[in-house]
Amino acid sequence: MQIGTLFGISVGPGDPELITLKGLRLLQRVPIVAFPAGIQGKPGVAQCIVMPWLREEQQQLPLMFPYVQDEELLTQAWRVAAEEVWHYLQQGQDVAFACEGDVSFYSTFTYLAQTLQELHPECVVQAVPGVCSPMAAVAALGVPLTVRSQRLVVLPALYAVAELETALDWADVVVLMKVSSVYEQVWEVLQKHQLLETAFVVERATLPNQVIYSNLRDRPHLKLPYFSLLIVQVTQTLVLNFS
Repeated sequence: MQIGTLFGISVGPGDPELITLKGLRLLQRVPIVAFPAGIQGKPGVAQCIVMPWLREEQQQLPLMFPYVQDEELLTQAWRVAAEEVWHYLQQGQDVAFACEGDVSFYSTFTYLAQTLQELHPECVVQAVPGVCSPMAAVAALGVPLTVRSQRLVVLPALYAVAELETALDWADVVVLMKVSSVYEQVWEVLQKHQLLETAFVVERATLPNQVIYSNLRDRPHLKLPYFSLLIVQVTQTLVLNFS
């Protein structure tokens, strides 16, 4: 029997219409659709994105991924999830893993796919690219992410303030992912560098409850949700237009 294929489907930051045509075609073709399970019994972000596109006969497969930094716990969770997916692949069924944003950009799919291929080298994995949150955020702001020869730095959620200081020394644009847990520290750094007026927070980009904060000078204590990012125009070349 031919082994099924695991498709990593990038489903975008939130708006269901931002999935690509290829991603949508594969998503609707496969019999099994997997995604990270939500917390506290609620549907996860990726699940909410794909729900409008799924057929009733498709089986949904929520996979548990703990929100921790413990490498041992994470590795065990990836192995369990990989074996759950392998159960269907070895039966010849294709599986689509719906991934919020892009599958190659700070994505859980990377760990799932790597673990699966370590455990079962014969497994075939295909990735479908998509829209990641920085692109969605600048679209909401109404500006390009970079122009001409501008240098871009993207820092994940768990960065040290010293790393941000270094990035601000040479980058023209800095994107801080999942900034909520370190926002107040970041605000102080931006104040020091006089960059609060060219920094912008976008929370829940492309969703109906999207919120944009501009001119952060009077916002040192924002209470932000997990899916928030901050964009700093270190070298400002464009005037923002929020119309």
